[in-house]
Amino acid sequence: MTSAMTGQKPATPGLYGGTSSRRITVRDIAAAKRRGEKWPMLTAYDAMTASVFDEAGIPVMLVGDSMGNAHLGYDSTVPVTLEQMTMLAGAVVRGTRRALIVGDLPFGSYQEGAVQALRSATHLVKEAGVGAVKLEGGERSADQIRLLVESGIPVMAHVGLTPQSVHAYGGHPVQGRGEEAAQQLLRDAKAVQDAGAFAVVLELVTAELAAEVTRGLHIPTVGIGSGGECDAQVLVWTDMAGMTEWPGGRVPRFVKQYGRLREALGDAARAFADDVVGGAYPADEHSFH
Repeated sequence: MTSAMTGQKPATPGLYGGTSSRRITVRDIAAAKRRGEKWPMLTAYDAMTASVFDEAGIPVMLVGDSMGNAHLGYDSTVPVTLEQMTMLAGAVVRGTRRALIVGDLPFGSYQEGAVQALRSATHLVKEAGVGAVKLEGGERSADQIRLLVESGIPVMAHVGLTPQSVHAYGGHPVQGRGEEAAQQLLRDAKAVQDAGAFAVVLELVTAELAAEVTRGLHIPTVGIGSGGECDAQVLVWTDMAGMTEWPGGRVPRFVKQYGRLREALGDAARAFADDVVGGAYPADEHSFH
């Protein structure tokens, strides 16, 4: 019986805007690559925000260690712990029904080797319920990726600028400039694909090199500050929504703000405070008799 006969709307195959209520899986991600479909990813750190993004149709959410900056008040991602990641990732999972939830493995939870990575990833999958994990590094993380995938845990890789290595970089330089750097990034991307990663984040990679990587891989690339040829794009949600307060007001070049949430939230807080101070709230309709 066809959908026309039943009067039901057929399910669309797209990741964004699809009508299926089941969880997105890594198989859906692979199918999108074959179709040439671009898709969005946002970070999320709590159940309420995640539920909004889920209702908006965002197919993949990253519980990123960017929570260190955006949610926990740290100066970098380095202090984030596995337990903090597990707690917030669990909240995001509980706040969503359709999106694939990817949990970051924070600094110090996988660098010792493949066995430590498996222990950390297993904890995140079992305790938080994420559908995949993400870890940084190309060739140097191939062994960790391989064991996780062989153990049944989907892995999203992350190459280019890797924020957990902020002390080594001494800043946030654009990656892939110069022949040697470009060749290393190409090797890193190929290494994580060969190890079994289902996707790879390219952060602050030159647009030309990111396009070359995307053409050369059969897994999707997820760009952040890496041009428009990547298969998907990700932003930290507080950056995207205009919630982040940037030092000196200088918004990074790769960030596009799609809202003014910081201003709107401040306006709401001031309006509430003014009503309380002036006696307008609570009014009779907000009281019980």
